[in-house]
Amino acid sequence: MPMPPEAPKCPETHRLHDRERSDDYGWMKDPAWQKVMRDPEVLAPEIRAYLEANNSYTESVLAPQKALMDELFEEMKGRIKEEDSSVPSPDGPFEYYHRYEQGGQHPVFCRRAKGGGEAAEQVILNGNLLAEGTNFFRIAACRQSPDHRLLAYAVDLSGSEYTTIRIKDLESGELLSDEIGSAQGDVAWSADSSTIFYTILDDNHRPCEVRRHRLGDDPKEDVLVYSEADPGFFVGVGKTESGRFVAISSHDHTTSEIRVIPAEAPSDAPWLIAPRTSDVEYDIADHGERFYILTNVDGAEDFKIVTCPLDQTGPDSWQDLVAHRPGRLIKHIRLFANYMVRLETVEGLPRIAITDLTSGEEHAIAFDEEAYDLGIQPGYLFDTTVLRFSYSSMTTPPRIYDYDMAIRERVLRKEQEIPSGHNPADYLTARITVPSHDGAEVPVSLLYRKDLALDGSAPLLLYGYGSYGHSMPASFSTNRLSLVDRGFVYAIAHIRGGMDKGYHWYSSGKLLTKKNTFLDFVAAAEGLIGAGYTRKGRIAIHGGSAGGMLVGAVANMRPDLLKAVVGEVPFVDVLNTMCDDTLPLTPPEWPEWGNPIAEAEAYDYIASYSPYDNVAAQDYPHILATAGLTDPRVTYWEPAKWVARLRELKTDSNLLLLRTNMDAGHAGASGRFDRLKEVALVYAFLLRVYEMA
Repeated sequence: MPMPPEAPKCPETHRLHDRERSDDYGWMKDPAWQKVMRDPEVLAPEIRAYLEANNSYTESVLAPQKALMDELFEEMKGRIKEEDSSVPSPDGPFEYYHRYEQGGQHPVFCRRAKGGGEAAEQVILNGNLLAEGTNFFRIAACRQSPDHRLLAYAVDLSGSEYTTIRIKDLESGELLSDEIGSAQGDVAWSADSSTIFYTILDDNHRPCEVRRHRLGDDPKEDVLVYSEADPGFFVGVGKTESGRFVAISSHDHTTSEIRVIPAEAPSDAPWLIAPRTSDVEYDIADHGERFYILTNVDGAEDFKIVTCPLDQTGPDSWQDLVAHRPGRLIKHIRLFANYMVRLETVEGLPRIAITDLTSGEEHAIAFDEEAYDLGIQPGYLFDTTVLRFSYSSMTTPPRIYDYDMAIRERVLRKEQEIPSGHNPADYLTARITVPSHDGAEVPVSLLYRKDLALDGSAPLLLYGYGSYGHSMPASFSTNRLSLVDRGFVYAIAHIRGGMDKGYHWYSSGKLLTKKNTFLDFVAAAEGLIGAGYTRKGRIAIHGGSAGGMLVGAVANMRPDLLKAVVGEVPFVDVLNTMCDDTLPLTPPEWPEWGNPIAEAEAYDYIASYSPYDNVAAQDYPHILATAGLTDPRVTYWEPAKWVARLRELKTDSNLLLLRTNMDAGHAGASGRFDRLKEVALVYAFLLRVYEMA
């Protein structure tokens, strides 16, 4: 086997709060990282050489699995219906949808006259044509104008999430001269289709401004509508579902603030709904002469819904409409002309509740499976009785339903087709709970083949995230069948740090309680062993981004439980990143992790679990780490440094691999098939270490 690349040690000493830490691999952070985000070719040669040497090493180590990777790729590709289309959504005289072509990597956006059938199709944006000649391509936004004459779209050509906005004339097919760079991808139209609002990223890659562009004007003359002074707050722009208001949001992970502009008066100054108050979040919708506000104000931990007049929006005017009920987490509301829809979580399972705004009568849509996922689908119509929602489970492919809220009947509009075949009856899904270190009951969702012998011998892949309040849905994935069909048990741990069991589940897994996230994950692993699904040393753990921090921390804490670790773009250099306020996400994420610059207690706590800082001279399981060179969320040097320190200190001979996508960012390869090649590499690595390949 070839020798792994050796990383030079160039010690850097950092002092803060009378604490001193040394970082031997800080040189991997390019001093000109902001320029690298825009132009990857300017990466320092010594850093590029190290990353590419690791890529070559990983490729050579996994060379015996090359045929398996090809097999896995074709297998997963075979589960994708290459010629596929979304369910058309009506808007004015048209129905809008997107579709994929045979062999096409990117979506093709289309419309047709309402009720006109497929023969009347008009292609309004062809991602495959736009992507020709690019190493990376992603459509970040695609918004038709209210008069349906124009299309505003934004594209990212590097994976860095810097996008360029263009305007297309849908009658002539020509691009207008308007071209806006350094945008985030948010676009909102004025009611008269003459103006767009958009967000701009600053040099530290933070969306900090909303600007107004009148079509035909020089973008250099665009009007600054709102500028966020606090680097800890990100800015976004959109429209309310009625289309009446352009909404400008400022937010971090626990506090939000919204301003609105009438879409019919785009030159008006934005007016504030309610001033920001620390740890108070709110979101708005409008109906008639009132705003409907989803908020956690006044201790409503799991959120409530209040209303207020359009001209009296301060919290003193807020009146409860749906009171706070502990244990019922209201995640989203959507308003229609005569109905209000809530997407909420009760006992860890999603629920859709519908209220008739005239009578006040409420009902819920019923579902039967033990564990499942629901989503409210976006739409363009406000005055309609039809709600579109998605449903899936770990055994059931996604289904799109139209639900008539007036007559309470659902119609199946689409079910994901699996061309190579899929029989849900061949699989079992289950949901168990395991006690954590402090008695908290942690839900775990499971998927495995019905014919699998549950005698403890099966390999098990345990997935987790546990940060930012993101819940991990028990949803369907065609890719994971490639492991399950080969005898794996697939498990999702719904650990603290997410909101799977309500807001308290999130708040008890962040800041100075962050270690609950890791201990819950360890408890899930031990519970699965105790229940006979696997045995000690047969577990692989998998997480991406903040989930990579999770698996990195658990690998330090309990390597004895594990066979393998997969950290995709893993957030593992937590202390150094949170001490660097020039990085894109650092100030906005202090409410999640704590501010180690300002608080010695936060510094010490992060230092006690940060995966990079806690690598020890001990045996580790097999490890695969991935990175994206232009990733603005988890910068490439985090996994690179982590692997270097692991190579220096670990006492075993297990595989330790790093693969950096030199042409992509946080989400990896952009094409739907190219992404499968990255999944195939991960799965081939796992099958290799389990000696199943």
